[in-house]
Amino acid sequence: MSFLNPDSFFKPEFDDLEFTGISRIAVPNMGKPDLLPLWFGEGDAVTPEFIRRAAQQALDDGQTFYANARGIPALRDTLKTYLDRIYGLDINPDRLLVPGPTMITVAMAAQASLTRGDQALVVSPYWPNIERAIQITGAEVTSFAQEQRNGRWFLDVDGLIAAVTDRTRLIYVNSPCNPSGWVMTPEQQAQLLEFCRARNILLLADEVYHRLVFEGDVAPSFLSIARDDDPLIVVNGFSKSWAMTGWRLGWMVVPANRLEQFMVMAQCFTTGAPTFIQAGGIAALQDGEPLVRELREQYRTGRELVMQRLGGHPRIEVLRPEGAFYAFPRIKGLTDSLAFAQTLVEQENVGVAPGYTFGSGFDGHIRLSFAQSHSRLSSALDGLLHHLDKTA
Repeated sequence: MSFLNPDSFFKPEFDDLEFTGISRIAVPNMGKPDLLPLWFGEGDAVTPEFIRRAAQQALDDGQTFYANARGIPALRDTLKTYLDRIYGLDINPDRLLVPGPTMITVAMAAQASLTRGDQALVVSPYWPNIERAIQITGAEVTSFAQEQRNGRWFLDVDGLIAAVTDRTRLIYVNSPCNPSGWVMTPEQQAQLLEFCRARNILLLADEVYHRLVFEGDVAPSFLSIARDDDPLIVVNGFSKSWAMTGWRLGWMVVPANRLEQFMVMAQCFTTGAPTFIQAGGIAALQDGEPLVRELREQYRTGRELVMQRLGGHPRIEVLRPEGAFYAFPRIKGLTDSLAFAQTLVEQENVGVAPGYTFGSGFDGHIRLSFAQSHSRLSSALDGLLHHLDKTA
């Protein structure tokens, strides 16, 4: 008599999943006293009262039942108004879906388009959970790296297009970029979208940092040039621009002729975002412009502090971020960013993310968030510089 190996119940892509470098550093060290954590993609500001009050009012009103998996009508209407206003559009409301966390929207796009044997072309450096969301489908992740040109991060779109193969089914671009701060230009977006139209390749555009740019009020968006039937999914969310990381609320803009299928997927993945959480999203979109401007200015100050403190150090090469709220410096002589991050948190109580986790070729980098209060950020930079000086 033979017995099944329990491991055979799970596909290889599941068994190959590993924690990101961020988790490997942060999880065992989060309980340290006096920790100065710059490893996560969030600030230290609590979600403002007007957003919390809207959610509390929805709870008091008894909004505790199932919601439409597509998102409640009031939020979808408010979202359309918001997108029309910031991009100068009249977006088709049949393209909007608010199923839950933005990461769920990425997973839905990957599950809808990829299978074993396919290739996903991902612009790097990238947030490591993106790689895992693709990996679980069985598709191969191939990265195409941004370059450093004239003191800025740069994407060679011609090179990206040349990297496409017959197996490429999806191209992923995050702009503004976590972790580099690179921002894609409208001309680059038009070139890439036109190529994806011609080749029928799904373009997955992650625009979650869309309001966190330091030139202008909003980053360029593929939505400004897209047609309803384009092979394009744009994902976005409330976490970054409205200080709502713990609310887990995001949206996606999908091809109009695939809305029904994505609604079914949303029913399977989340059965809809909680209604009272969506009420907070409505408040953010309707009344949150002063908050967006305030956060952006705080992050601008943080960026300048990072550039001032790190820019002149002989062991550090750091490019000025154009958007988001991260610096992604290269440390000269660094070959093991995970070991460096572990030693830094042990000796200086400063938490950073190791560069290797953001894609191949970035093990000499670290990522640090400057979305912290000025005093905490300054103290963390003190610790980082002290560590570099004593280990030179």
